[in-house]
Amino acid sequence: MKLVVFDWAGTIVDHGCFAPVAPFVEAFARHGVELSTEVARGPMGLEKKDHIRALLALPEVARGWQRAHAAAPSEADVERIFADFVPLQLARVDASSRLISGLLECVEELRRRGVAIATTTGYFAEAADLCYAAAAEQGFRPDAAFCPSDVPEGRPAPWMIFRAMEALRVHPPAAVVKVGDTAPDIGEAVNAGAWAVGVAATGSHVGLTEDELAALPADDRERRIVGARRMVLGAGAHYVIGSVRDVPALVAQIDARLARGGVPSAPQRVPA
Repeated sequence: MKLVVFDWAGTIVDHGCFAPVAPFVEAFARHGVELSTEVARGPMGLEKKDHIRALLALPEVARGWQRAHAAAPSEADVERIFADFVPLQLARVDASSRLISGLLECVEELRRRGVAIATTTGYFAEAADLCYAAAAEQGFRPDAAFCPSDVPEGRPAPWMIFRAMEALRVHPPAAVVKVGDTAPDIGEAVNAGAWAVGVAATGSHVGLTEDELAALPADDRERRIVGARRMVLGAGAHYVIGSVRDVPALVAQIDARLARGGVPSAPQRVPA
């Protein structure tokens, strides 16, 4: 194993992935369309304009837009919503970029083994830069970091992983692990031919802070985490872990599999 590529929000920062949610809800509200937080979270992991497009394609959101504007949503509407979303997102990123517990120890162990660290994100460049700076202040600096504006197309296309492989001179894709909490993260890894690893407990699907998750009754907590596991497995993950704390042990497991000639073949998808 030569390279681990991490997603940002919900994987290595922002436990529960909150930073983008309220900005999406508020941006749509400014255009007369109400979104629940659950609906707003649905396309999480996509580049943010693609996220807006995915929301507008939902039948209930499209109907709300039709009622508010007496017209179907258009690409010009995507641009208008995004223009409102950008400052709302920028206002929240820095405050929502606290490192998830265990990340620094995880990275230290991976680097001790000679594994490079890269990141990809759905954040636009200005938001990504704020996230990078906040993480650096807390002691995390990846060897390479890419956002959708660095490539022709965001996740689930594989281009950001390929850019990281090129920048760090890593090949083949079987020597790469991608770790993320959303379906687009998993799709990015599968499309790159890398190992796809889903994070269950810290991501958008569970949608709770570390303290909120710990305070739940045990069966409720387990139910939420099982739901997140099913989601990433349904998206095609080869493995599912609880959090970044589990990455070094999993990398050792994949190393052993590689030594036996294993490769990240097409995963078995399960019903969501």
